[in-house]
Amino acid sequence: MAVGMARAVWNYRGFVLGSVQREFQTRYRNSLLGAVWTILNPLSMIIVYTVIFSQLMKARLPGVDNNLAYGIYLCAGILAWGFFAEVIGRSQSVFLEHANLIKKLSFPRICLPLIVVLNASVNFAIIFSLFLGFLVVTQNFPGWSILAVIPLLLIQVAFAIGLGIILGVLNVFFRDVGQLVGIVLQFWFWLTPIVYPASILPEGIRPLIEANPMAALIAAYQGIFVYGQWPSWMSLWPITLLAVIFCLVGMRLFRKRSGEMVDEL
Repeated sequence: MAVGMARAVWNYRGFVLGSVQREFQTRYRNSLLGAVWTILNPLSMIIVYTVIFSQLMKARLPGVDNNLAYGIYLCAGILAWGFFAEVIGRSQSVFLEHANLIKKLSFPRICLPLIVVLNASVNFAIIFSLFLGFLVVTQNFPGWSILAVIPLLLIQVAFAIGLGIILGVLNVFFRDVGQLVGIVLQFWFWLTPIVYPASILPEGIRPLIEANPMAALIAAYQGIFVYGQWPSWMSLWPITLLAVIFCLVGMRLFRKRSGEMVDEL
């Protein structure tokens, strides 16, 4: 099944890459600065988080003597979460948004979630490159531990796309799913130590945070960029296991319901 889908996607790689390119171009088609906004928007975000939070608000992290530490901590968490949330948010509505395309053309439907991931990856790559440039300029580059970002991204993408496909298929049959996802993501964000370190939480709340699979992943990113530490790989096995399960369940659900989705759309 997986091999067949992979072969089908490869045969339609031109369609996938062309869709990614068209969306990127369409986003800035009628703006005066065009693609420059892809740099200005994330650059302004990085400046706001690092300068305002770390300098003006004098935010500090426990045990870290660095004026920019909290801003870097915040940027690392928000960049990783933003990538995850974009994939989930767009995947859950991807089949509904392309209903006309699905009805009129014959192509592997699995291409649509892949296009979502690639578009989100392009956006993330631009912002992440600027973030790395900022770390180099401010002499806060984490060193060789930066290589650990690669497996973290693979785990994150697998987790997000697996969950996203499940939600996308369910949303075709139960339209309340799309509304619920937005609410859940808001609560999920604040239950993940992104704007606060988990160490400041009361003891009674910490088990709830530890049960959050994204908490360990975000902490791994923050450990790399703030402390220059390699992740604790054992802490990532729950989200890795969930990623595998979600991908298998998502592909099975998609394969079983892809025919019925056309009628529902």
